[in-house]
Order: sequence, then structure tokens, then C-alpha cells
Amino acid sequence: MRSSNPVFSRRGFSRDTGYAGFNAPPQAGGAANPYAGTNPYAQGGNPYAQDPQQATQAPPQYAPQTRPMTMDDVVARTGMTLGTVIAGATVGWLFLTQSLGFAVGAALVAMVLALVQSFKRKPSPVLILAYAALEGVFLGALSGYINMLPNMHGAPMQAVLGTMAVFVAMLVAYKTRIVRVTARFTRFVMIAAMGFVLLSLVNVLFMAFGGGEGLGFRSGGLGIVFGIVGVVLGALFLALDFKQVEDGIAYGAPREESWLAAFGLTLTLVWIYMEMLRLISILRGD
Repeated sequence: MRSSNPVFSRRGFSRDTGYAGFNAPPQAGGAANPYAGTNPYAQGGNPYAQDPQQATQAPPQYAPQTRPMTMDDVVARTGMTLGTVIAGATVGWLFLTQSLGFAVGAALVAMVLALVQSFKRKPSPVLILAYAALEGVFLGALSGYINMLPNMHGAPMQAVLGTMAVFVAMLVAYKTRIVRVTARFTRFVMIAAMGFVLLSLVNVLFMAFGGGEGLGFRSGGLGIVFGIVGVVLGALFLALDFKQVEDGIAYGAPREESWLAAFGLTLTLVWIYMEMLRLISILRGD
């Protein structure tokens, strides 16, 4: 089952088990480990386990398998992906602030790449890094353009700091179990995100065909409330991302799955940054 984040759908670590693409923690007598049949290193599939009565026999032979994913793998892949976003953003900031059309084109291509990755059975580092580079170009160009507007100097840096603060706060809340990811929590976040995206699309349509501010979700008091909701939703999806990583490690997911973790975290952080930048723009009156 695939899971979703606020921007694009993506495949979770589960294999037809769990809820909304996120597995329940391993429990005695609970759901079977989805990796037990595909990775001998996964929990419940120890390749070295033998019958004590056959201890004198040679160890069983197994086909070469990737080692299980670790937190170091997730951190390294996430660092690579976010580093690529930053590199692309630097290019966009320095060279494309006056060429937003090209930057929007980069964003559209990035969206296509993200959707392709979402429907692939296995993660593709090339697709993920290409998405990160193009998304970074768009974010850099847009941020540079906004930074040049009256009363907006420094807004992108504030959005970056705000995004970092949200990430740290949610990580602490998750690790201390202030926020607990359950099936009900996941359903609530998914439904809220779908409603948020739907309202955003309706607002865009009203703006495109009716002119003006559409439904008013991007300006004034209502825009501030809508922006706060967007940031909160992004924070809640971070909790789902953390849960996905935690369960993947606990179940012994293959090492390559760490690219999916990096992909999901990057999507969520981009979402939070965009909503934070929009909220700051409204608060500054632009």
C-alpha cells in the first residue's frame, strides 16, 4: 500500500501490510514482518539460525542480499538529497531570479519525476536526485525573486529558519512520544491534507477564472489561518515520515529503502518551506 505526503504520493516501506503505507511496530503475535520473506537479515528471518541438533552441519547457504537499512543510511541519503536541493537553489538564486518562467518549468519537470518515482516499485537514486536538483532550482529562483520585493528582504532566510525549527520541534515531539503515530492519527492527517489540497486547487481555479484573490485563502486573516494550517500539516507529515523510517529499520528493510526515506523527508520539508514562505509574505503584507 502506498502512503502519501501533502505534495506527492509515494510508496511506503510496507508490503501490503500496515495502514496507509506505514507499518505497525513489530509486536509479538502481531502482523508478519513484510521483509521476512525477501531479506534474510530482516527481523524474523535470521539467515544464521539453525536447529541445535544440526549444529555440526555446515551453515545454510543464502543468495547475496543487501544488508538492512540503518539510521546512518537514512541520514546519509537525506543529506545527499537536501544537499542537491541546496545546490540547485544556489543556481536558481544566482542566475534565475529574473527568469521565473524557466524556474516554473523546472518545478513542473520535478513534479513529473517525483510522480514517476512514487509509482516505481523500487527507489531510483537518479530520479530522486534529479527531482531534488530541479526542485532546488525552482525554490532558489522563487526565493531570490521574493527577496527582491519591497518589504520582503530576508523573508526566505526566515522561512528556512522556520522550517528548521518545525523539523526540530517535531523530531523532539516524536522521540518523546508527545506525538504518537497511530492508524487514527494517520487517517486524520491524510484526510486533512486531501481537504487542504482540494481547497487550494479550488482557490487557484477561482483566481484563474474569476480574478482577484479567489476564495481569500492567500491573503488577510483567512490567508494567515490557512498558512498556519499548511505548516501544521507539514509538521504532522514529518511525524509520519519519522514513523516510516523507524518501522523500516525495525523490520529490517533493505538498504535501498533509505532513498525512499530521503525522498519523503525532502518532499515534506519542501512543503513546509513553501507554506512558511507564503505565510511570511502574508504577514509582511505583500
